Amino acid sequence: MDVLRRNNVVVTGNETGPAVVLAHGFGCDQNLWRSVVPQLAERCRVVLFDHTGCGRSDLTAWSAGRYSDLRGYAEDVLEICRELDLHDVVLVGHSVSAMIAVLAANAEPDRFAQLVLLTPSPRYVDDGDYRGGFSREDIDELLGALESNYLGWSAAMAPVIMDNPDRPELGEELKNSFCRTDPDIARVFARATFLSDNREDLRKVTVPTLVIQCAVDAIAPPEVGRFTHEQIPGSRLVTLDAIGHCPQLSSPEATAEAILEFVDGR
Repeated sequence: MDVLRRNNVVVTGNETGPAVVLAHGFGCDQNLWRSVVPQLAERCRVVLFDHTGCGRSDLTAWSAGRYSDLRGYAEDVLEICRELDLHDVVLVGHSVSAMIAVLAANAEPDRFAQLVLLTPSPRYVDDGDYRGGFSREDIDELLGALESNYLGWSAAMAPVIMDNPDRPELGEELKNSFCRTDPDIARVFARATFLSDNREDLRKVTVPTLVIQCAVDAIAPPEVGRFTHEQIPGSRLVTLDAIGHCPQLSSPEATAEAILEFVDGR
């Protein structure tokens, strides 16, 4: 199957600039990057795509076997980079795609120049001294609600994830994005997301990495961003003066600027 068609790949921006690949989070698609793309595209070659099973990807290419593990998504990222013959890539992963980016970079470190992990979490479930922000009971309840009533779950969770009550249109946009996702696919992706544990993978990263977190984030609280930063050798940590889990929507200019400063070596 044509990889570019499978993942609805779109390439835009400055053809002579560094290649920046933007990987979206759970229940989303490439459209959620639209507010940062113009700023990035002035200086970078921007590559957008939809994870298999999301957005306008080819849904017939999705299988529970491949995509019940984040490594299936990481392999898709690598296939896109190979097909476009991309090297020295700046891979930006939002939310669960931060860990997908880590897995891709660990598999082929020579292909990537930099990683940008936007509101990452290597493990959502608390474990001993590690605080992921949720108990196992919390996650089981979340997954149970998602599996029994996905549309209801989407309506309830989107405003919590976005956490900008004074801008309800942002929560509404995220809800609509969730609702466009096939519930059966969402259930598998949700389990891969919320039950994953990629803490050991962080220590294996050799690619220069920027961790971007928000000052207030109910899904990936600041202690999770600090843990991610501390586990990746030589990484940098930037805390945006932003609220919520999706700063590319709620604070796009600050998000784009943080990415560009890292790309430029500032």
